[in-house]
Amino acid sequence: MKRLIRIIFLACCVRPLVSLLLGRCIKGREHLPVSGPAIIVANHNSHLDILYLITLMPLKALALLRPVAAADYFCSTPSTSWLSSTFLGIIPLERKRSSFHADPLAGPAAALEQGEIVIIFPEGTRGAPEELGQIKPGVAHLAKRFPAVPVVPVFMRNLGRSLPRGSFVLVPFCGKAAVAEPRCFSGDTREFTTELATTMQQLEDQVDSVSS
Repeated sequence: MKRLIRIIFLACCVRPLVSLLLGRCIKGREHLPVSGPAIIVANHNSHLDILYLITLMPLKALALLRPVAAADYFCSTPSTSWLSSTFLGIIPLERKRSSFHADPLAGPAAALEQGEIVIIFPEGTRGAPEELGQIKPGVAHLAKRFPAVPVVPVFMRNLGRSLPRGSFVLVPFCGKAAVAEPRCFSGDTREFTTELATTMQQLEDQVDSVSS
């Protein structure tokens, strides 16, 4: 039932509204996964990032999307936890471990085992508008557990201008995105993290050429 509610909400509410306000200008759309398991890695400048990524995805993939988001924002109360899980498929991530043995990647790993598409923002938090922050190694550690699962880098532009951190007023700028070819774990977490960072920087250079 949750999955059906999510499909209806994303297809009938999120996609049309976000498309109307921000558009859907994208380069490399063919690289977006239509089935899982898969990992999407994207830059993070705004709370709009999840909604915009959902808008870019093929309709057949909507039921599989599982964005990873900070538990203190999206699951701070039982009601917000239910809403974010039911309507957006949020996987809550505790930014501080509850214990030494806690596994921060347990949620994303379980989703991948179920054949879903996990969306991760590897900078860890929203950065300054239109600036790419440091890529952290969490994605590499997740990819190491699932070396055959494709990792798809995505860079988005103008969402940090439309709704920057700390703002509650949406200003409609034309959203743009560039998607790189999928890649799988290279065998070394540090090397894979560096490779992702380089690819994200290349996408940042390319995204401004995306036609609006």
